[in-house]
Amino acid sequence: MSAWQIWMVGAVLLLVAEMFAPGFWLLCVAIGCLGGGIAGLFPLGLTGQVLTFAASTLLSLVGVRPILVRHYLLTGSGGELRTNVEALVGQTGLVSERIDSRTGRGRVKVNGEDWRGASVGEGVLEPGTRVIVVQVDGTRLMVEKELDS
Repeated sequence: MSAWQIWMVGAVLLLVAEMFAPGFWLLCVAIGCLGGGIAGLFPLGLTGQVLTFAASTLLSLVGVRPILVRHYLLTGSGGELRTNVEALVGQTGLVSERIDSRTGRGRVKVNGEDWRGASVGEGVLEPGTRVIVVQVDGTRLMVEKELDS
């Protein structure tokens, strides 16, 4: 196996690993491996490949990652990275099963996932109503009706 092929296999493995790890860190290293692999196609030697890998990784950390984080990950009011269920706060969804504040029953679909839902106010939210997630309480999303714009 040639050096450039090893770099490319590393890049693919890191891209797969990125699917399971938040933050786009592994993606930046995968971009570095891609750079090292391209450098491996030229007669630069191992030192040239490693330097290209390091430069590509650093450039992607400075240039690519901030853009991806800004567009694809939500940040809280303090600028911290919100992941998992914390990232659901502020998202819009649709009521999939009637939400009744008296019975505490109901379901809401947010980002294609079905959750138990409850209304923060009194009243009933019928299926198809657009709602905004205002809080996560365990496995239940606390929602309110989206204001018409």
